[in-house]
Formats: sequence, structure tokens, C-alpha cells
Amino acid sequence: MKIHTKVFGEIELDEAKIITFKNGIIGFPELKKFALLHDEERGTGAGIRFLQSLEEPGFAMPVMNPLDVKPDYDPEVDDELLASAGNLTPENLLVLVTVSVPSDLKKMSVNLQGPFVINIDECKGCQIILDNGSYPVKFPIYDILQAGKAGA
Repeated sequence: MKIHTKVFGEIELDEAKIITFKNGIIGFPELKKFALLHDEERGTGAGIRFLQSLEEPGFAMPVMNPLDVKPDYDPEVDDELLASAGNLTPENLLVLVTVSVPSDLKKMSVNLQGPFVINIDECKGCQIILDNGSYPVKFPIYDILQAGKAGA
């Protein structure tokens, strides 16, 4: 199917890859269908990807794997909060966090407190809020990314 986006223009999307967030996402409960877009040349391991809404062409949220910037990220979550993501296993689990990219790139951060949990086999997802205070809403990543580039 073809979808229209504000940021990426018109793109072809495999309908089997549409991710459904039954309860929407935080701040946008009406948005329930998304596609995960990435730079084709860099593949799925391409750092920052975009969670593109299929209902709102102008809504594309930058996201990334939290383990890329915080290797010990391992929040404890009640199973009931994950129910809308289906039957999760270590093999089908994808966790992503939102990336904030301000005009001053040195203040780039990720939200470790509100991760997206996606079941890649069933294409179901949910966003949860970790309320134990272990992870910040604004975890700075600029220096971590720069160090990663230097080491590559």
C-alpha cells in the first residue's frame, strides 16, 4: 500500500508491517496505526528510525533502541501493562524510545521513562510509563553517540 507522509513523501509500505497500538500512544490516543521507517541504505540497525503515523501524515516520531545509548537498560514492567502487545518473547520483543533533537544537538536526549514495546511477530505495540524513577525522561545521548562514531 502507498502512504503519504509529510517528512518522507509518498512511500510504499507492506501492510503486514503495520504496527497497531490498541490504546494509541501517550499524548496521541487517537493515533493507533504506525509504520517503523528507517534509512534503507543503513538497514534496520540504522540508529534513529521513525515511528510514522498512518492516520496523521505529519506525525513521525524519531525513535531508537535504548540499548544503543544505555546498554544496561532493563526496566521491570508489570505484565498487565504489556497485554495489548500480545504474547511477548525475547525473540519477538522490540523496545524503542523517543529521541528529542533540539536545535542545539548537544542537548539531544532520549526518553527512557516512556518506552514503546513492540511485538514484531504480531505487529502490536504499547507505550508504557515506568514510574519507579529509575530512568529519566531526558537522558542525554550526544556524547554517547559521538563516542560511538569515534570508535567505529
